Amino acid sequence: MTIIRPGAGEPASDTKIDGHGAALPASATGLPVGKAKSMFRLGFEVFIQNKLAIVGLIVLLLAVLFCFLGPVLYPTDQVTVNLLNVNLPPGPGHPLGTDETGYDQLGRLMTGGQVSLIIGFSAAIIATIVGTIWGAVAGFFGGWVDGVMMRIVDAILSIPILFLLLFLVTIVKPSVPVMIFVLGLTAWLVPARLVRGESLTLRVREYVQAVRVMGGSSWHSVLRHIMPNVIGTVIVNATFQVADAILLIAYLGYLGLGISPPATDWGGMLSNGTAFVFTNYWWLIYPPGFAIIIVVVAVNLVGDGLRDSVEVRLQRR
Repeated sequence: MTIIRPGAGEPASDTKIDGHGAALPASATGLPVGKAKSMFRLGFEVFIQNKLAIVGLIVLLLAVLFCFLGPVLYPTDQVTVNLLNVNLPPGPGHPLGTDETGYDQLGRLMTGGQVSLIIGFSAAIIATIVGTIWGAVAGFFGGWVDGVMMRIVDAILSIPILFLLLFLVTIVKPSVPVMIFVLGLTAWLVPARLVRGESLTLRVREYVQAVRVMGGSSWHSVLRHIMPNVIGTVIVNATFQVADAILLIAYLGYLGLGISPPATDWGGMLSNGTAFVFTNYWWLIYPPGFAIIIVVVAVNLVGDGLRDSVEVRLQRR
């Protein structure tokens, strides 16, 4: 076995050639796998090997299709109260029965899911963006900037999030934009601390120091080198932020502080159903409760798969 230098039409310098002049595959050369495959492809392969993560992703996609495509295929009136169809059991015309105001429960489950998923994903995006920028700036600049910014984070974290949410939704009328804004601005603290820890490590890397030596601005280093290199951690945390946001919406809805009627969410549906727990109206309790559990578990499974993918990519770097 020999190694040749690259020339016109020749393989790269780290490509090994057998005795017949043919290039050997990377698996036979002893080269690190990361040199033969991109880190993205490596992480993708690890993700698809996680069967639970794939199941979670499929369940999550089915939930999205059920909530957003379902009302098109199964239209119902979720605005007009129909007192003639109050608390009907599942049967022809109403596969999951009706609730205490005559709304079709299956259609209600779809529209409630829309609200829960929209608020959950939107709040997670806001929290991720704010937390990433805050943590990257604090970790990169360090010193008194880091001290002041992280003390603000610690001070807010010392207040129970659920208590803070209860306070906020009692002084403003709950609506979808308000809930997105409130949840997003209370959930950015955890990603801020995670990104800050990553930034403290990345700012001493050679390529970041090289930017400083060449006269590059600090903000250029933050935007072009720090934030792109923490994207894996950010994406993983964002999935858990979605699950947390959906649970928080359910908490508020269960306490009667969710979206105002006639709109609803899964937590509000569950809260209304518990009023009939002793009348054996199971179709008012089990469907929204099951929907909350299955979506939160699915999101967490996807997050676990992404975390494994990111960890493998970091080990290969």
